[in-house]
Amino acid sequence: MSVGSYHKVSSSTGMITLQAVPQQVAQFDEFAALAPKAMANAQRRAINKTLRWLRTHVGRAVAVQERIAVASVRQRLRAYPVGGDGRGKLWFGLDPIAASRAGRPRQTRNGVSVAGRRYQGAFFKAVYGSNPDIWIRTASKHFKASDYPASEVSGKGGASSGWIAENGSRFPLAKAMISLEDVKPHFEAWTAKAHQRLLEVMRQELNYELQKMLGRVGNG
Repeated sequence: MSVGSYHKVSSSTGMITLQAVPQQVAQFDEFAALAPKAMANAQRRAINKTLRWLRTHVGRAVAVQERIAVASVRQRLRAYPVGGDGRGKLWFGLDPIAASRAGRPRQTRNGVSVAGRRYQGAFFKAVYGSNPDIWIRTASKHFKASDYPASEVSGKGGASSGWIAENGSRFPLAKAMISLEDVKPHFEAWTAKAHQRLLEVMRQELNYELQKMLGRVGNG
């Protein structure tokens, strides 16, 4: 392989692909020639371990930066173990996340507060479906579009829209959301850190395979 780890970000998703570059680590090529199966096993374990490491650290970093519960962030992260192409991937959904998932919402006389955010004039209620969310009437003087990203005006409302019509559309509502746009610039840094971590774990796994081989020789 000549291409290392890389990332790709779109409007709604981010993907980090991890793959080793043997030329970056001394004796990789030589080891692969002597023991190709051991090399493949070491590479597979190293990538999968690094994916778990990356998922943990990305989830924690986003949670801190955006003031969102770690558990909610990790629901947006999916690790795909190494396949036949020798690559492992970490998928991250970047669509806005419901503000009610950021922490434990608290209803007050003036609105709703959650994870250090205050939504004045809003209320916490199950309007559509069985799960409550943070809503505000769009006619409210406290309504700010910046607090309700990715909402589209819809006369019918429904599950596919951030807007919903209450009482026959007389009182259109918007759901409080948190944008994840600010995490996109970090994908390059996360990819670089993950690839460096991958090389470190590769050395450990290759050493493990080498010790196994030496053990078999010694026992023989």
